[in-house]
Amino acid sequence: MSSSTLALLVAVPAQAQSRFTDTQGIWAQACIDHLANRNIISGYPDGTFRPFAAVTRAEYAAMLGKAFPNAPVVRAPGTFNDVPSTFWAASAIQNATRTGFLSGYPGNVFQPNQNIPRVQAIVALASGLQYPTPPSVEGVLAQFNDAAAIPAYGRAGVAAATAKQVVVNYPNVQVFGPNQLATRADIAAFLCQATRAPGAQALVPTQYIAGAVTTSPIALPAGQQIPARFPDAERIVLSPSETLALRLVTAADVRDSRGRVVIPVGSEIFGQIQPAQGGSQFVANTVVINNRQLPIAANSQIIRTIRDARDPNIGNVFRNAAIGSAVAAGLSGLLGNQKITPLKVLTGAATGAAIETNQERPATSIIRDTLIGAALATGASAVIGDRKITPEKVITGAAAGATIGGVIDPAVRQLVVVDANTDLGLTLTQSFTVPQ
Repeated sequence: MSSSTLALLVAVPAQAQSRFTDTQGIWAQACIDHLANRNIISGYPDGTFRPFAAVTRAEYAAMLGKAFPNAPVVRAPGTFNDVPSTFWAASAIQNATRTGFLSGYPGNVFQPNQNIPRVQAIVALASGLQYPTPPSVEGVLAQFNDAAAIPAYGRAGVAAATAKQVVVNYPNVQVFGPNQLATRADIAAFLCQATRAPGAQALVPTQYIAGAVTTSPIALPAGQQIPARFPDAERIVLSPSETLALRLVTAADVRDSRGRVVIPVGSEIFGQIQPAQGGSQFVANTVVINNRQLPIAANSQIIRTIRDARDPNIGNVFRNAAIGSAVAAGLSGLLGNQKITPLKVLTGAATGAAIETNQERPATSIIRDTLIGAALATGASAVIGDRKITPEKVITGAAAGATIGGVIDPAVRQLVVVDANTDLGLTLTQSFTVPQ
């Protein structure tokens, strides 16, 4: 017996004698026998079924025609340069294309003898049977450890078929194997699920049907690292005493010890950045996974990157930055009612706290700081190619002189600068569980 045959054998209860000499006791035996009894599939003259053999596009077209003889016509039948009228599956290929299951390739070819990969076989069923696309395609696909390997053209179709419990993955239900060639056992399993009557018992073992198994909750332990970033700016600049609400996004999939995706890349994490031990720290309280809000307890490192706001080079920090409301209030004090457009202003607990900070400062300090800001802004204007100094260029330039000085002087002389991409990675402080 070959190693390929051994790979298909599983421990199953005693079953009736199979119709084929090489399917007795394999995981798909009941399904294969059922389809053979309905003349949807057939074996070979030597009495074998060859369950681990690949399936060509022509063979699949023939199976689809027998499985769904009443499928409605959705488009005009196609003729292909590589499918002559005398080809054994010409009629089946024409039927599979006009009913929307299969399509040809550029150059008006069908490639009938090409072996079909699993993703194409599943997408064909989703297309021909007009399965609706689920609201969250990526949420459905997140159950597959190799979801990233599913090509863009097939993601909606695979998600739709998964939602209908048509996707069967042997031996690991969490591995879809989109680019692997579909075996005859795979195709039989897909067709069994697609043709199963509502409420009828599955002929495929449930543990291999994607979405059919109720699994235990998946969890991450305390201490788990969660890569995260602030997506709306390169830096965040705030007062050391400020508390700001922030939205982060995960920068990579977060997986459990079994490799299952618990928190997909791009999931939103909400919380606040707040004073902590001489710096600032982000504290997370909520994560949104596939449109579900779940409580989470995680912290960033304590960020102690401190800059003197009166450093003439502080302007570079403000480029592509989001600023705290205390800093924004000081900028508004300099610019009056003119709109602050180059910077993203974050609102938080300290809103308005710095509006009057220039009051009672010596006039010489205000003049000195204003000149620094104007000089930086002039430099920025020169780079841009004009000499006009606008409020936006003053901020972008960006010491903003008296404004920054007013925010930090006399009580506070420093600003916390957060790198949006590297400083906000999180560590779970408590275990995190996703209910199933």
